[in-house]
Formats: sequence, C-alpha cells, structure tokens
Amino acid sequence: MSGAGKLWGVGIGPGDPELMTVKAARVIGEADVVAFHSARHGRSISRGVAAPYMHDGQIEEHLIYPVTTETIDHPGGYQGAMDEFYEQAAARLAAHLEAGRSVALLAAGDPLFYSSYMHMHKRLAERFEAEVIPGVTAVSAASAALAEPLVEGEEVLTVLPGTLPQDELTRRLRETDAAAIMKLGRTYPAVRQALKDSGRIDEAYYVERASTDRQRVAAADEVDDAGVPYFSIAIVPSPVNNRTAPAPARGEVVVVGLGPGDQGWTTPEVRHELAHATDLVGYTTYIDRVPVRPGQRRHASDNRVEAERAAMALDLAKQGARVAVVSSGDPGVFAMAAAVLEVAAEDQWRDVPVRILPGMTAANAVASRVGAPLGHDYAMISLSDRLKPWDVVAQRVSAVASADLAFAVYNPASKSRTWQVAAMRDLVLEHRSPDTPVVIGRDVAGPQESIKIVRLADLDPADVDMRCLLIVGSSQTTVVEHPSGTRVFTPRHYPG
Repeated sequence: MSGAGKLWGVGIGPGDPELMTVKAARVIGEADVVAFHSARHGRSISRGVAAPYMHDGQIEEHLIYPVTTETIDHPGGYQGAMDEFYEQAAARLAAHLEAGRSVALLAAGDPLFYSSYMHMHKRLAERFEAEVIPGVTAVSAASAALAEPLVEGEEVLTVLPGTLPQDELTRRLRETDAAAIMKLGRTYPAVRQALKDSGRIDEAYYVERASTDRQRVAAADEVDDAGVPYFSIAIVPSPVNNRTAPAPARGEVVVVGLGPGDQGWTTPEVRHELAHATDLVGYTTYIDRVPVRPGQRRHASDNRVEAERAAMALDLAKQGARVAVVSSGDPGVFAMAAAVLEVAAEDQWRDVPVRILPGMTAANAVASRVGAPLGHDYAMISLSDRLKPWDVVAQRVSAVASADLAFAVYNPASKSRTWQVAAMRDLVLEHRSPDTPVVIGRDVAGPQESIKIVRLADLDPADVDMRCLLIVGSSQTTVVEHPSGTRVFTPRHYPG
C-alpha cells in the first residue's frame, strides 16, 4: 500500500533488556507506534523489557487479552474469543499503518516462536510491508541459565507445548534425546507426570523467568505446582552431558534391535536406551549404525562370537555399566537376545538385570515391500548350519513345507555356504507347486535395496547372498499385478 507504514515484529528476547538485539533496540526507538500485549491485569512484561529503548512522544498500543480459559462467555468459546480479539487488534494496528505510521509490535522471545505476533503477521503482512526481527528464545535463555549443553553431535532436541495431552507428552519425551517444554503454568502437574512416566524426571530441570532478576532454577520434581508461572520452562538437556541423571544402582544389560536398516525403523524406546548406555556391545556392522556419542564406549567384535560378546556385556554390567547389546532387526529373532539370556543363566551373572527391547525384524520389512505374504500362519527358519546340523534344518524345512505354511528364510547363504538355497528349494518342491511365489529381499531399508519375485522352480542360488532374506509362499499365496507394482499376499481365510 503506497504511503503506508511498516509493521515490525520485534523479538525482545527472554526478559533481560541487554539480550535484545541492536536492531531490535534501534527499531523500537525509531517506531512511531510501539504495540504490546498483556493479560487483563494490564502489566506488560514486554513493555517493561523494551522501556529503556522507548522515548516520549511515541504512541503506545496496549493490546489486552480479554479472556482466559477459566472465564469465558463467548459463543465461539475460547478460540472464538481469541480470534475476535486478534481481528480487533489487527484493525487497531492497521489504522496506524494506513496513516503511514511505523508500528513495532513487541514479542517476547522470538516473534515467530510461540508468539502472539504471528497472529498479527498473518492478518496484516499481505496488506502492509512487514519485517521480523528475530530474538533470543526462552529455550536458549533457559539453557544458558543451566550452563548445560542442550544438544550435542547427532542428538535431537524437541520443543513441546505443555498444553499437549499428557500421554502425547510422555510419548514424545520417550522418543527424543533432549526436550524443552514451554507453556507451563497450570499445565505443570501434567508435565511433571509425563516426565515421570517417560523416565526423564531425574534428568529434567525447571527454569523460571530465565535471564531476569527473578530467575529461578530447580530440579523439575522439586517445584510446587501452584507456584509455576506461564513464563517458565522445563528442560531435559543433552543426555551425554547431563550430570544430574543418576547412574543405575547397579549395572544392567539391555538387548536392543535396531530394525532392518533404515534409522526410521529403530523404535524410540531403543533410541532412548542407546543414548543412555555407557557401553555398546555388538557385531561391528551393527555398532557402526549407532551414532557416536562422547564418552560412550563401543565394543565391536566379529559376528561369530555371540557367547563371548554376551559374557563381555554381562561382565561390564556386573561392574556397574549400563550396557546396550546391539542387534539388527529384532534381538529375539536369530539374534543376541537368546545368547545373552543363555549366558546370563550362569551363576556368576544371575544377579545382573537383563532386559530385551524389540525391533522390526527383517521378515516383516521384506513382507511390507511386496504386500502381505505373511498374512496367514507362517514360520521362520534359518538355513545356517553353523549352530545346528543340516539334518535338523532339512527336517524343519520339510515339516513347514508339508504343513503348507508360508515361511521366511533367514541366513540363506554366505560366502562359505552356497548350496543350502538349492537344497531348500528341492525340499519344498516335494510339497509345493513349482509356481509358488518366492520373494527375495536384499538389503531392505538399506542403500542397495532390491526386491525380486520368482517362481519356486526358478529360484536361483546365484541371486541370493548373505544380505538377503527369502519369503516362500504357501499354496494360497497370491501374486497380483497392479499399476503401483506387483503385490503378494497370503489371504487370512483358508479353503474349507
């Protein structure tokens, strides 16, 4: 609009006037109009912070929120009342802008970070020139008050509003490395319970009015719910650097499954344990999939020393370490859970706690890529004869085939085992049609993923290596060509 004034969204920082940027101070001093919000009591914290940079003769627009969630009488409820207030406030500012006056709208922290400024920006920025001046957020101020690293390296920070449902807060706190929870006040009892339910309460801090002369820092569980103001924040800082999180009273072993490849298939529960472990134990290839964390010890080994690896983990835990034994897929499926539990049954480690955390197994990952070939009863078989004789493997393949079960085949081949795939194919052909579909999944969720569907009679051992998993269909498994790709499924019903 020609001749119109300019709207400035001015971030004034967390409370200390000296934490305001030079640009913010200049714009406040030069603006024709300084606008600010407050609650119904009329005292504006933002105006108090900006006061050293204001001068006589400036027009002040005091935008007073008319409602709270406890006292409301509006046909549209709380949201309707707030929308009406923002429309009226935007109209007041628009009148100044239309008259050619510049307007500096103050925003605590940063204007586009949980701030009321954004409601004015959305209503006015298309009509008038608008510029946002970023400010120091309460998250940064609270971290500075703690003098603790907030996040480091590959750690993830999640910013959460305390107004989320308690169970959602709990879920998100379990999933992340570090967290900042804002919008406290009356929400604090639920926030505290979510911190407890997620197991993060002993790591968490409470910071009130960060950067001001009324700043207060306390352990999150030592705060009186009734005395928590809105301008406070709960921080769960970097797990690597958090010195308040108590070490376990005694060591423990947690056997975790990373899933089949992609980090997105590692569960939040497993990520949490990996972040808090003092030691990682596992096959080198799997250990390399876990981000390096400062101070965390990594004990990588060959894939053929499962019992020795289990004994090392238990011995570390016996000495007080918090040990994560790392498996690919699910640790209970042809992986480390059974090995650890078997060794842990020995008298010398009977008192060492052992927990198992599940992961997505390769069979389900491969199945998902083609549809639902394991949609009915199914079995899982390892073709490796390193830990059991081939006669046992052959008996089980024949039994599963004769029972008309779809089945997933783990460890079908390796550099030193190349003949088992053909032997399995021939055993199954004694009970199944040559047209039975076989899914060959290679490096699923990895960088070299490939999926191939062949007839059982056409299964070529040359197509199978140690990075493959096979799914052999039952007599009911169906292959359907679809515009989106080939689909394979085993129906849940069975012919009468």
